[in-house]
Amino acid sequence: MDNDIAVSVKHVSKDFSLPHEKVDSLKSVFAHPFRKRRKVEVQRALRDVSFDIKEGEFFGIVGRNGSGKSTLLKIIANIYQPSQGSVHVNGRLVPFIELGVGFNPELTGRENVLLNGALMGFSKREILNKYNAIVEFAELEQFMDQKLKNYSSGMQVRLAFSVATVLAESDILLIDEVLAVGDADFQRKCFEYFRKLKKDKKTVIFVSHDMNAVREYCDRAVLIDQSKVVFSGSAADVAKKYTKLFLNQVHEAGQVTKKKAKPGQQGYKWGVGGIDMATEPLAKDIYTKEDKTISFAYSINAAAGFSDMIIPGMTIKDEQGRPVFGTNTDIAFDYQKKITLDESIGSIRTEWTFPNIFNQGIYTIEPAVLSGTNRATLQWWDDAVSFRVENLRSNPYPVAPDIKISIK
Repeated sequence: MDNDIAVSVKHVSKDFSLPHEKVDSLKSVFAHPFRKRRKVEVQRALRDVSFDIKEGEFFGIVGRNGSGKSTLLKIIANIYQPSQGSVHVNGRLVPFIELGVGFNPELTGRENVLLNGALMGFSKREILNKYNAIVEFAELEQFMDQKLKNYSSGMQVRLAFSVATVLAESDILLIDEVLAVGDADFQRKCFEYFRKLKKDKKTVIFVSHDMNAVREYCDRAVLIDQSKVVFSGSAADVAKKYTKLFLNQVHEAGQVTKKKAKPGQQGYKWGVGGIDMATEPLAKDIYTKEDKTISFAYSINAAAGFSDMIIPGMTIKDEQGRPVFGTNTDIAFDYQKKITLDESIGSIRTEWTFPNIFNQGIYTIEPAVLSGTNRATLQWWDDAVSFRVENLRSNPYPVAPDIKISIK
């Protein structure tokens, strides 16, 4: 394995044996000595999974429930052994999965911290030295002398997460989605911890159903579906593929070729339907000091009887497909301002004006509209509009705003 590879997963498969005839007792074995052996079905939980994770990389693993994701995590954590293939880990790995295993509900929070720390291999002195930090992070100062059985489930996971976080001394962390627990303030603290890990160049394997978190933190990701890797690439591309898995039906407005498209427009539309988007072409070139305005129209499918609140938004990507920035009406507007489309209001138009902060290059805009009730993707327009930026003040950073400097 190369020195810069932290985790290498090679052709990993995992089978489980599922017996179909249940033997309830020893008595039934002697009562029916000539009964044929029970049938055993082999279930393949993983099929030929391979990928490498580099040192210092924030790597995402996403997939629907039942896709084989949890099995893969336990193989990487050395809880399961693969039926075929191999996993090589270069360094000490701490898995943050199934937090709270070993906690005793009859013991107090304080006693459980000592117990769980001992199970992780730390001495009593080491645990006591970090005890106050654990309690402060969990925000459970008033509850540490209560028995764990009196804690809510959220409080228990917060305590377990705090023990694992504060005591963790590792090269590689495997972080499950269970960490985003508790109220909004504690979730913010969890994600601040993720940002620190990323800043410190820790190798992190991050598992989540939250695609916003995957886009924000992960450098690369893989998508697992039906026990195998079906897509790998940038976090943004994997998040989009994952979203498509949950569509009840693919609503394509038809592949739009460059020949048939209006100037500056391309791509295709997908989603659960009910809404169709349209836009006007952008000017080909824009310059550093000019704000840019783009307009999108949203019209309903009246025949389908569409009626829902909607959340229009858009993402702007650079030439490498990396999101530069994005927004939607949930972010930009006060949360009380809702947009409803039904037969009485069959269409609306939105105008988005943003400063030209772009470096020199070609950029694409992807508009989308979500359901305001269940967040389903009504329609997403891949690479809808493109434009080129001529910027004489281009720099090596993702954006190049017009900066004014005053020296006094």
